[in-house]
Amino acid sequence: MSIVIRTFVIALLFAVIIFVLGANNVFSIKDDIADFALDNSKVSQEIERNTNRDAFFGDLHVHTMYSFDAFIFGTTASPDDAYRYAKGGAIKHPLGFDMQLDDPLDFYAITDHAAWLGMIRAYADPDTKPGQLDFASDLHGLNDPENLNTNTFVRRAGLFANLLTGELVTPSRNPLKILGAYLQEDTIYGTSAYDRETHHSAWRDVAEAAERHNNPGEFTTFIAYEFTSSGPGQSNLHRNVIFKDSRAPIQPFSIVDSRNPEDLWDWMDNLRGLGVESLAIPHNSNGSNGQMFKLVDWAGNPMDDEYATKRMRNEPLVEITQVKGTSDTHPLLSPNDKWADFGIMNNRVASPFYSSPTGSYVRNAYLRGLSLDAEFKINPYKFGLVGASDTHTGAVSDKESDYHSKIGILDGTPELRGAAPLTKAFKEQIEESGSNVIIRGYTEVGDQEYIDTGYTEWGASGLAAVWAENNTRESIYDAFRRKETFATTGSRIKVRFFGGYQIDKAFDQNDPVNFAYKNAVSMGSDMLQSGNQAPQFLVWALRDVKRAPLDRVQIIKGWTELSGKPHEEIYDVACSDGRKPNPETNLCNDSGASVNLTNCQISGNSGADELKTVWEDPDFDPNLKAFYYVRVLENPTCRWSTWDALKSGEKPREDLPATIQERAWSSPIWYVPDNEGITVSNILPDDV
Repeated sequence: MSIVIRTFVIALLFAVIIFVLGANNVFSIKDDIADFALDNSKVSQEIERNTNRDAFFGDLHVHTMYSFDAFIFGTTASPDDAYRYAKGGAIKHPLGFDMQLDDPLDFYAITDHAAWLGMIRAYADPDTKPGQLDFASDLHGLNDPENLNTNTFVRRAGLFANLLTGELVTPSRNPLKILGAYLQEDTIYGTSAYDRETHHSAWRDVAEAAERHNNPGEFTTFIAYEFTSSGPGQSNLHRNVIFKDSRAPIQPFSIVDSRNPEDLWDWMDNLRGLGVESLAIPHNSNGSNGQMFKLVDWAGNPMDDEYATKRMRNEPLVEITQVKGTSDTHPLLSPNDKWADFGIMNNRVASPFYSSPTGSYVRNAYLRGLSLDAEFKINPYKFGLVGASDTHTGAVSDKESDYHSKIGILDGTPELRGAAPLTKAFKEQIEESGSNVIIRGYTEVGDQEYIDTGYTEWGASGLAAVWAENNTRESIYDAFRRKETFATTGSRIKVRFFGGYQIDKAFDQNDPVNFAYKNAVSMGSDMLQSGNQAPQFLVWALRDVKRAPLDRVQIIKGWTELSGKPHEEIYDVACSDGRKPNPETNLCNDSGASVNLTNCQISGNSGADELKTVWEDPDFDPNLKAFYYVRVLENPTCRWSTWDALKSGEKPREDLPATIQERAWSSPIWYVPDNEGITVSNILPDDV
């Protein structure tokens, strides 16, 4: 090669590098920040603040047409549509029927999957640049009106199963894209099917929609997205990332950048140093096969103080309930809890494989945290609780009698959900396609046959709730940070929870809540030792007047012996209709509330509009670390599968629960004794 040619090649290479760097003006594109604020996001007047704080309800886990799977499922709802729904408007389900809330929500966040954000929608449009790629022809017209029906079920199931293992992850053959991906630390840019402008345009619309609909004092939105990671064996490690205000990166950190949540936390810490505050909320720990709340870090090393501090700084909350099951506890972990068998999803997310309960449930994590606290001084599992929906239609499905599940066309009818018998014609369509995707098989109950997709384990859940001074980003986000949050399965039950030492007369005061704030700590807080005094807890629950009356309020206590051995106990602290707990079991008798399973009418002779008390721990040991959280139970009501069957003119399946008890959970209060330096000798087994 001549000197001239060699010089030209070197010059060209440098020119390419300069072009790539100059064109994007970044080194790592994920560190580039934008302020998405619009003029209407500026508060022109002071929003009134309630120092006693009000309860606000919302959803921090919502997908729209920009999520790769939601679009495949038939969702055409935009972020604007989803926000209109949250504010009380009606939007269309992919199958054409209206979805509308009984009452508007107070806050909402669109959390579309960061990976391939907006790309599938672009592939489906042959007039776009991505839509002209060879493989995209299979997606053309996917969500045209004539294709939004159950006849496309098999096609959609196949696309969902195969797309992420094909063209989307194939490296580009363009050396400039590979070079650009390397220089900008942007792995996805180096794939053949990726179009940056499509990706950034979708993210920009998500962020700007949040700004358009944020209305301080009336309705709060958050810029947000989902980090959709999995560990070994498709163990679920998904998180939703919520930004505090209008400042956010121009490109979110995704699974394509790293599957390791610790890398996500590092990225969040780096953004925090640039003035961008955020938090992450893990969800579906029930499908993590023990990976979400394990005892080692990503590399398999024992957790240390740095790990615990980083995790708690970035993940102060966990989603305890949603459509894909509830993650409070499991019957194998809490065999003495008669309400533990609720909302159990036995498999991993989007997988037929069993999910081990140990390390997968919230109560188990709290117990592990106490033991790790004793060993490492810092507890990585000291999180508050929220609920969410994980809807992939833009619309929450939190009402048993009006359940439309979450994945559009794939579960949009009682038949597809497994609550109504399978028709012969639909079974023939499935079998003729030769597709076993999504469908695991068929279940015979009596003389009827039902489709088996695993959706029968799902539920109409849930909502996040906070106690905040007003309905603004600042106030609600501050509630997230201090963990003054609670979760419900869809009912708008209000739960107060305080802990202190001299609050037994709180309900004798003119303003019990103000008294509690001044003389106790609220949910999500530490309660320090006060000599040998047993702690007192103020609990106050108000029913959702459009749902069933309250049955009981419970306090769930967890503690560890000095050896580190964990324990838990359930205490009924307030029950309806004058019932008192049995001193031997700590539980009230059954109220006798019933449900007519032919029409789902509930009995009207029992239940309470509110339940309140100040309870003192009768088994308190001042030397032992402990946590306490509240669980509120409604009277029984029909489960969604019973409603589905009755509306379809069918008999409810005998192998599914006919009724449920809707519920709410508070964030815990942690009791912290003076003693430190306890050595752990026994932690929960890993083979449950």
